[in-house]
Amino acid sequence: MAKSVDEFNKKRLRSSNITVVVSIALVLFLLGLMGLILINAQKYSDYIKEQLVVNAYFDENYDAKDSVKIAKLEEETFKKVQTLAPVKKATYISRSMAAREAKKSMGIDSDALFEENIFPSSIEVALKPEYVDPAKIDEAIKVIKSVPGIIDVKNDSTLMVDVYNNLSRILKWILGFSILFLVLAVVLINNSIRLKIFSKRFIIKTMQLVGAKRRFILKPFIIEAVILGAIGALIGLLALFGVWYYFTNQIGSAFVQDNQQYVWLVLLVIGVGIFITVLSTIIATWRFLRSNVDDLYYS
Repeated sequence: MAKSVDEFNKKRLRSSNITVVVSIALVLFLLGLMGLILINAQKYSDYIKEQLVVNAYFDENYDAKDSVKIAKLEEETFKKVQTLAPVKKATYISRSMAAREAKKSMGIDSDALFEENIFPSSIEVALKPEYVDPAKIDEAIKVIKSVPGIIDVKNDSTLMVDVYNNLSRILKWILGFSILFLVLAVVLINNSIRLKIFSKRFIIKTMQLVGAKRRFILKPFIIEAVILGAIGALIGLLALFGVWYYFTNQIGSAFVQDNQQYVWLVLLVIGVGIFITVLSTIIATWRFLRSNVDDLYYS
C-alpha cells in the first residue's frame, strides 16, 4: 500500500515538474520572440535611416584647364567628409557618373541629346542613424557644408522627418509589447510555481514543526527552481531559434548578422527564467513557513 502511495506521489511530482517546465518554456519562448523582433526591428530601422542620404555638391563652374587641380581638391574634400562625425558612408559621384544616372532615370540613350558635364560632381552622404533625428539633421548638414570645397548640401527633410517619426512610433509599440510580455512572463511563471509549492505545503510545515531551519527547508526548493528554470529556458530557446531559423530560411534573409546580440538575448532569457522561478519559489515557500497549521487547509 505504501509503495503504491509513493509511486502515486512520484508520478504527481513528475507531472507537476513537467507542467512547470512547459509553462516556463512557453512563456520564455514568447518573451524571446519579442526580443528577437525588437533586435531586428532596431537594426532594420537603422538600415532604413542609412538609406536616407544627403547630397553635398562641388562648384560646377571652373575652367577646363584647371580640371586636374579641381579633381585633386575634390578628392581631398571627399576624404575630409568621410571623417566627419555624422557620416556613416560617403560615395563620390563624378560629373560623368551623375550624367549617366540622369540619362538612366530619364530613359535617354543617345549622347547627342545629352551633354555629359551639365551636372556638378557631388558626394552622396549616408548619415549615422542618430543624426537622422530631425533635431540633429540640420547640425549634420552644417558640419558637411563647412568643409572647404562644398558649396551646397541638399536633402529631402520632409521625407526624413516622416520616416524617422514612423520608425520611432513602430519601435515604441514593439518595446511596449516586449515590456507587456515580460510582465506576463513574471505573472504566469509565478502562478505555476505557486501551484507547485501549494501542493507541498504540508511537507514544508511538517519539516518546520520537527525543527528544520527555514534555510534548510528553502535550499532544496531553490535548487529545484534553478534546474526547472534552466530547463524551461533551454527548451524555450530551442523552440525559438528553430522557428526563427525556419522563418529566415523561408524569406531568404538572416536579418541581424551580429551574433553578440543573440548571445545577450540567450543569456537574458535564461537569466529571466531562473530569476523569476527562484524568486517565486522563495516567496511561495516563505508564505507557508510563516503560516499556521490551520491556515494550510484554507490557503
